[in-house]
Amino acid sequence: MKRSFLSVLIILFILFSATAFAQSPQTSAHRHSANPTPTPMPDDAMQDMPGMQHGSTHEQPITFIDEILHHSTAGTSAQPNSTVEPMIMRARGKWMFMFHGVAFLSALQQSGPRGYDKIFSTNWFMPMAQRQIGRGELTLRTMLSMEPATVTQRFYPLLFQQGETAFGKPINDGQHPHDFVMELAALYDLRLGENALLSFYAAPVGDPAMGPSAYAHRASASENPVATLGHHLQDSTHIADNVVTGGLAYKNARIEFSGFHGREPNEFRWDIDSGAIDSWSTRLTVQPCENWSAQYSFAHLASPEQLHPEDDVQRMTASVSYNRPFTKGSWASTLLWGRNRTLQSGQIANGYLAESTLQFAERNRVWARIENVDRSSELLLGKQPEPPGFDERLLARIQAYTAGYDRDFPMIPGLSTALGAQVTFYGKPGFLTPIYGQHPMGVILFIRVRPTGNAHSH
Repeated sequence: MKRSFLSVLIILFILFSATAFAQSPQTSAHRHSANPTPTPMPDDAMQDMPGMQHGSTHEQPITFIDEILHHSTAGTSAQPNSTVEPMIMRARGKWMFMFHGVAFLSALQQSGPRGYDKIFSTNWFMPMAQRQIGRGELTLRTMLSMEPATVTQRFYPLLFQQGETAFGKPINDGQHPHDFVMELAALYDLRLGENALLSFYAAPVGDPAMGPSAYAHRASASENPVATLGHHLQDSTHIADNVVTGGLAYKNARIEFSGFHGREPNEFRWDIDSGAIDSWSTRLTVQPCENWSAQYSFAHLASPEQLHPEDDVQRMTASVSYNRPFTKGSWASTLLWGRNRTLQSGQIANGYLAESTLQFAERNRVWARIENVDRSSELLLGKQPEPPGFDERLLARIQAYTAGYDRDFPMIPGLSTALGAQVTFYGKPGFLTPIYGQHPMGVILFIRVRPTGNAHSH
């Protein structure tokens, strides 16, 4: 199994390198001013780039509307304007083509009776194309993941995690892989004067207006190879079916509304699911300045869980993100709260998260994640199926404390390759000690690869 995962990683290296070597001298990167000056693009190419019509010159966006127009995160979510995202870019006629992504190869070990060991890879890749059409900009984007192949047995170990199924059983103490097709979307943004933007988003598979950028895309979580424990309380809708979204932005604020199919993806990760538009969400995003972004969102999810199709859920989230770039580094942080209320039973579950990643001396990163999340009685089942008539109730509140470090090494041209490690300690009530041990913990060693360039996410 180790050999197969190494083979996958080598293939990813080749694909990334081929893309990087294929760049012409006109290839550009939206770099932050702390990074080297990029090679200038031809004037006609710059005129055709979304967000370049008002004098921008490959620096960070001046306005929130310029940030929206670059659509470098999943769905229509936003991060602070100053966020830096490595990205390969190339102009071809009136089109601007972009590519970014990340892949982790991880070796995980956990302690206690519920602990597991596993080698697996978490990854995603986002090709995107943009051009002007009329008074607006068209964006075509897809996001793919090889996790259905690189995460075997339909989950990887993650103590105290809950959500979705594997082989018809609830996944407890594990995280499901992403779908092969994480997003397949078209976006059109129409300028309504200098300070207003009307946006439309349509995706057979995509991300409705709900929550902040999902954990896999947040700058504050960029070096952490595993999911948050609060994923299904906060941002699990980042892969949904038949999504349509409309949004109106004015200066530093935007309001959005989405309709989508509420059932979460099934455990067969290679296909594209479908279903009627039966759920909705709304989100207010405010970005008062380039380093700050805040959002509040509310959603009605129709029958999201495979094992409990009779339950509808109301979800609320609120978050604040901060990013501060500086010479040879940056500091990105997020505070996030999410709550699920099951309408049929009235059960309420909350999840709280604080995470932060500090890049310093250019090649070094340290990060931390603290979580406080509610878990249900389903956790007690372990890997057993739910018995007939099972009544899922609030069980306990769990704490998770994670710290990690990695360092980039210039191993392959066109790639940023890092070696890193992180450790997680858990807090729990005493009655779970016979199941999890006195002091459960997990350790991960990993290799991380992504395109080089320190390209600005916008």
